[in-house]
Amino acid sequence: MNNLKLGVEVVSAHDLMPKDGEGSSNPFVELHFDRQKFRTSIKEKDLNPVWNELFYFNIGDPSSLPDLTLEASVHSMNKATNSRSFLGKVQIAGTSFVPFSEAVVMHYPLGKHRMFSRVKGELALKVFLTDDPSIKSSNPLPAIDLRPNNLPPSQVHQEPEQISEGTKSLLKKEPEHTFRSIPNEVQLQQSSAPPEQISEGTKSLLKKEPEHTFRSIPNEVQLQQSSAPLIEPVRYVADPMKQESHPSKVVRMFPLPSSQQPVDYALKETSPLLGGGQIVRGRVIPAQKPASTYDLVEQMQYLFVRVVKARDLPTMDVTGSLDPYVEVRVGNYKGKTRHFEKNQNPVWNEAFAISRDRVQSSVIEVVVKDKDLIKDDFVGIVRFDLNDVPTRVPPDSPLAPEWYRLEDKKGDKTKGELMVAIWIGTQADEAFADAWHLDAAAAAAIDELAVSSHTKSKVYHAPRLWYLRVNVIDAQDIFIADKTRIPDVYAKVQLGNQILKTRPVQSRTFNPLWNEDLMFVAAEPFEDQLIISVEDRVGPNKDEVVGRIGIPLGSIEKRLDDHIINARWFSLEKPVVVDVDQLKEDKFSSKIHLRVCLEGGYHVLDESTHYSSDLRPTAKQLWKPSIGLLELGILNAEGLHPMKTRQGNGTCDTYCVAKYGRKWVRTRTVVDSLSPKYNEQYTWEVYDPATVLTVGVFDNWQLEKGTNGNKDAKIGKVRIRLSTLETGRVYTHSYPLLVLHPSGVKKMGELHLAIRFSSTSFINMMHIYSRPLLPKMHYIQPLNMIQQDMLRHQAVQIVAARLSRMEPSLRKEVVEYMSDVDSHMWSMRRSKANFFRLMSVFSGLLAASKWFASVCMWKNPITTVLVHILFIMLVCFPELILPTVFLYMFLIGLWNYRFRPRYPPHMNIKLSHAEAVHPDELDEEFDTFPTSRSDEIVRMRYDRLRSVAGRIQTVVGDLATQGERLQALLSWRDPRATAVFLMFCMASAIVLYTTPLQVLIALLGFYIMRHPRFRNRLPSAPLNFFRRLPAKIDSLL
Repeated sequence: MNNLKLGVEVVSAHDLMPKDGEGSSNPFVELHFDRQKFRTSIKEKDLNPVWNELFYFNIGDPSSLPDLTLEASVHSMNKATNSRSFLGKVQIAGTSFVPFSEAVVMHYPLGKHRMFSRVKGELALKVFLTDDPSIKSSNPLPAIDLRPNNLPPSQVHQEPEQISEGTKSLLKKEPEHTFRSIPNEVQLQQSSAPPEQISEGTKSLLKKEPEHTFRSIPNEVQLQQSSAPLIEPVRYVADPMKQESHPSKVVRMFPLPSSQQPVDYALKETSPLLGGGQIVRGRVIPAQKPASTYDLVEQMQYLFVRVVKARDLPTMDVTGSLDPYVEVRVGNYKGKTRHFEKNQNPVWNEAFAISRDRVQSSVIEVVVKDKDLIKDDFVGIVRFDLNDVPTRVPPDSPLAPEWYRLEDKKGDKTKGELMVAIWIGTQADEAFADAWHLDAAAAAAIDELAVSSHTKSKVYHAPRLWYLRVNVIDAQDIFIADKTRIPDVYAKVQLGNQILKTRPVQSRTFNPLWNEDLMFVAAEPFEDQLIISVEDRVGPNKDEVVGRIGIPLGSIEKRLDDHIINARWFSLEKPVVVDVDQLKEDKFSSKIHLRVCLEGGYHVLDESTHYSSDLRPTAKQLWKPSIGLLELGILNAEGLHPMKTRQGNGTCDTYCVAKYGRKWVRTRTVVDSLSPKYNEQYTWEVYDPATVLTVGVFDNWQLEKGTNGNKDAKIGKVRIRLSTLETGRVYTHSYPLLVLHPSGVKKMGELHLAIRFSSTSFINMMHIYSRPLLPKMHYIQPLNMIQQDMLRHQAVQIVAARLSRMEPSLRKEVVEYMSDVDSHMWSMRRSKANFFRLMSVFSGLLAASKWFASVCMWKNPITTVLVHILFIMLVCFPELILPTVFLYMFLIGLWNYRFRPRYPPHMNIKLSHAEAVHPDELDEEFDTFPTSRSDEIVRMRYDRLRSVAGRIQTVVGDLATQGERLQALLSWRDPRATAVFLMFCMASAIVLYTTPLQVLIALLGFYIMRHPRFRNRLPSAPLNFFRRLPAKIDSLL
């Protein structure tokens, strides 16, 4: 039975629009959800009403909850005319509903009903989901027709509060439903009882509350939608497909020759045959057979063997016991289940898989053995002919296992039966993710236990992160042992491994004041305690703890906006008890004044800002509906460099990791292959196109025997920004895996991917481009750069620690590499790359200035004459300047549309300045922090850094000098120069008052573009005058 209900607590409203003509309103709130409706009481003459009324809605189909919307509209009741006025509305999507434990009061700004509606204010609601069976929702009022308020009452279907006395007679036969407002002190969710089950003691609290009687309206009056919602229904659309042939080719990322890189490092477009059909230039040519759900990968056939259980197995030992396990053998490949001690009816329920291409035997053997110290005993065997194995393709139901009688080595039936299911399927099979791949354990020197736990494909969800804000205000009655000394105290706040301190304060009154904000990163579930201690600095490197307090994170209030959290006093506990008599003298305990809250309105930055894959706030209530779907097919890798040696040959045990938002995916580990085939497909919901998908390739070092402490080696990664993708197009490219080593840049292989970005709502996607990039709390209460870097580092460490605790674990080095944890470290190579990027940005301006200089020098007289004519036209008709500029940019955009990139951008070694970097600069980039190099190398690098910083210092000083010279024009620092400038200003004012501005601009333009015959190679008089002005550089030491 479905007990799921939606609870809505209407708390209050603030700063409503006056509508009664007397500067006030009579507001009430109307709630609509899934054809159910409730209303609150009417608050007379109140622009800041407080209701604190709780309502519960039935949820008929929980699976349709994401498509439903809760609408809360605020109206003002006009009793004189039996009409109501619209004050604003709030729409909350079903995707933002949270359980009661996570719900908090949120203040929603009121939205407009129509384009020209006048609304203001905000509505405070608490919305949550509950499945408590003891809570019963009352019968909601049937939907009614909402007509414009200016129609006469006879033409409007009146609401119960608006029905006139004459009309009430028509409703006498309709049943009445009475609802009472419940005060905040008696919450239904706390008492776990609906209004009908409130105790007699509680009912006494409700006697003073007003009763609101609503009458049911006949069912034929139905609610009509007044306006279409902004959120459109989810539709995954793709561009029309057409058949066209196009061979594989190398694509160029940048049109400029200076940015081109070698062909071996370039992106390659491919045309593979995937599950959905042939991919040709991003378009899908459908296959003859129906496509499966895995349409972005090649279908691979696997032989699956599921060993379920056994019964009535014979005893093999002298003691009459049996330690059974099952061995599955397919040719030279074999895999084993776990063994059970002294069990004749074991249950394994383990699956094995092997690629159909690697099956070289026509017989599959399933052998039951008895585990022994010296040699395992044979119990029985079941054989299957490969030609008789059925084929199963989802969405077919899983194949039912069967009981098979065990046979001995001679083929005779023996005691015992084994339940087995065997079939041929694809990677879309449900058993694929948990199956033990037989070919993974075929290689020698591999730990079988590690194969079972470190080779499976898995999907991970990173923990939801919160910012924890601790405002340490002050402390009271600080007790120190030596009262003759002025205490030098500070507060130390610790959350897990994060420790922050306030500044030390000397207080003669023993009541120090700090008023400092400290920020931490907390992860769900909240297991840690926030520990605050006040310490006294007795001497150098010697601190004494005055008191300590621990606060569970689960008890801390959550905040989703910038409303002020109430501060609280916490009693400090003394760390040790010195003397009983001393305790009697302490009449008052030391206290600390704190304001603590979990910030849900921020997005916790756990990756590099430039490569963010998620920009949503922490609180689910603030999430907007998704705008699209991202599908990724990880096909294969080719030409990988050997990362280890096994049996004298170079090999790799590779797996891929993809990260987007909180969802991480890991493919299975393909053992002993330099050209692994993965063919695994994953999907993500997209909430912002300005995000980046990251796919990395790693070599698994946890399979070797005795090498569990080794780190997984990075082979390379690919970044794909979603905003560069066309919707509906399938991108199939082979990406070079480029890694920067201390010896230089290396290509470690190529990764073949298929990507498709589908749009669910074009309107919502375009609306995203007008929204701020980060949640509004980042702009209302911004974090400084030092805080952001510190919190980002802590967030990455928390995510790495949580993901490393899963099975199979995502190791710390993998998470750090995928999150670009070292992107903020100093690098001479990156500094040069950024400098030349800046120069390329201004290259257009430099080219335009060179062209204008050639015009001024009359190198091409025809061009110069045409520029003069255009200049005269713009001077005579200045209103054409802006339209001409925008028309010019429009035409340039249309022209560039022919050469638009049709492939996602990728890493460029020339743009990164990685192809000709100095070895010492690379060694400096890979150096640890703090440095581990010798003193001579560090001194050399320090001197080099000083020379670079000296040039930057000179440039900054020159810019400051020019600015100070502008200030010196009116400062009388040079009295003669200032007097000359003032006379020039007076003459210019007279000329500008008496001469039309267009004439002056024309004369100035002709003077600038004058013929070289009238030019002088020496600097002009105004420039000479400006360079002679004084600056503050004379005052520097």
